[in-house]
Amino acid sequence: MDRRTSEKTLLVFNCHEAWVYQLGTLGLPLDIVVGLDGRHTEGWDLQMRPLPTNARLIRLDDALAHPNPYYYCIITHNVADLMQIKHRSEPRLLVIHSTIEGRRLEERSQVEPERMRQTLRTYLTLVGGHAVAVSALKGRSWGFTEDIAPFCADLRDYRSYTGDWPCGLRICNFISSRRNILMWDFHEQAFAGLPVKLVGHNPDLPGVRATEDWEQLKAYLQSHRFYIHTADPSLEDGYNMATMEAMAAGMPILGNKHPSSPVEHGVSGFLSDDPQELNAYARTLLEDRDLAVRMGQAAQSCARRQFSVEGFRQKFLRSIEVARAKSSTCTAPATMPL
Repeated sequence: MDRRTSEKTLLVFNCHEAWVYQLGTLGLPLDIVVGLDGRHTEGWDLQMRPLPTNARLIRLDDALAHPNPYYYCIITHNVADLMQIKHRSEPRLLVIHSTIEGRRLEERSQVEPERMRQTLRTYLTLVGGHAVAVSALKGRSWGFTEDIAPFCADLRDYRSYTGDWPCGLRICNFISSRRNILMWDFHEQAFAGLPVKLVGHNPDLPGVRATEDWEQLKAYLQSHRFYIHTADPSLEDGYNMATMEAMAAGMPILGNKHPSSPVEHGVSGFLSDDPQELNAYARTLLEDRDLAVRMGQAAQSCARRQFSVEGFRQKFLRSIEVARAKSSTCTAPATMPL
């Protein structure tokens, strides 16, 4: 008998290795589904994260071949994932990673936002599913505000910041399809003429590539002078996982003003909606490593408070239990079509 049948095993659709890696902090066995359509890689992307120690990779067909029920909870990230498990009876948890507005823009969808909200809420109600958002902005966008589980970072994972390399850093995947979301025109104006290293999966951008592995990424976070995050406040948060990592590593952050930014202007970084002003702030940090170190220490303290591992673990375990409670009281068939 598979040892996992007697444990609280989670079935997790792979969406973004950096986010899924956090689930290793839950202390539960993980079956991570790979080989999904629409992914840039067939399996687990080791350039982004190592596989969590309590995880194994599995194909969807093999996961669905298990007895029903089998899993403690199924973690999904979109409607397509939900439809793949429509014949399963286990509790299901939908993780909201994007705003409706940003999703529509990126996918060039013509479906009205309210229709998207109502369709998803109706389906989750019918099948006894539960939704948790990674931020308040994204929860509000979809109309699910009662459960928020922000990202986490373990500061012990990162090297001591030096900032020896006078160069900015930004980590982004598929920039071309997200230019409006990321305010890329503003980014280009603000950092014109300055040394900035771009990292990520961007096959259409010459010279821009992902790191070889997480260790190389940590080395970049340790050595570069500052980190950049810009985003449209109506479409995306004032931080993402890479921003959180940079703060955890002790880097100061530069970006546009944003209501959800964790950056305290002049303390843990600089924020401005004026590209010329932001350019001047960047030049200040390039010229003053000691200032970058002090600001990075403040950013690290913020990461410790706002993005703790224990905070994520407690909130996400609670989300799983809410999903299980909703599933146990649901009388509609789990095979209800969307």
